[in-house]
Amino acid sequence: MPRTSLSSAIREVAARDPVLAGLIAQVGPIRYLPLFPDGPFGMLVRSIISQQISAAAARAIMARAAAALGGSFTPEGFVATSDEVLRTAGFSRNKIASVRDLSAKVLDGTVDVNPASHLSDEEIIDRLITVRGIGRWSAEMYLMHCLRRLDVWPVGDLDVRAGYALTWQIAPRPTARELEPLGDRFRPYRSVVARYCQEAVFLRQQRVAERVVTGK
Repeated sequence: MPRTSLSSAIREVAARDPVLAGLIAQVGPIRYLPLFPDGPFGMLVRSIISQQISAAAARAIMARAAAALGGSFTPEGFVATSDEVLRTAGFSRNKIASVRDLSAKVLDGTVDVNPASHLSDEEIIDRLITVRGIGRWSAEMYLMHCLRRLDVWPVGDLDVRAGYALTWQIAPRPTARELEPLGDRFRPYRSVVARYCQEAVFLRQQRVAERVVTGK
């Protein structure tokens, strides 16, 4: 079966719900994030590096680490690189342990980083969360943005929950457990709905900022 395009999935979910269709009209078409030059493994490493630090600090560490590893991230490269070199690049002790665990599990086949993997979404998540430092949310973002899976429903994402509440005018915003069944009617394109929920939050923030600037 041919893979459904993102634009087709957007049209399909818009046709199912007029409220969502209105949000899609405001936001416009979403696009996939650019793929990383070192593939899915590189995205997972960057996800680990970015945890609990600023974006600027993460970029600096990524640049130093890439230089130390010859320009790109590979599991073989991390196995061959000493802790001292990684610490000099800016890795904490916990993050060194995480990238080493990830590298080992990619090399032994526990984690499949093949973009064309035929594993199901849940199988990929179950394998990824065995890696130190990778939780369910990180695994879901990996599925959505790197593997470009269309039916991921990250109910633990605060922006998805807040955006759903804003879009469908639900107060208070749903808990993760409450949001879970609310995505069922959008299967198999829940990733699209999740991303538009995130966009609803960004749109609200933009409007608030504009009111502050204009005083209206």
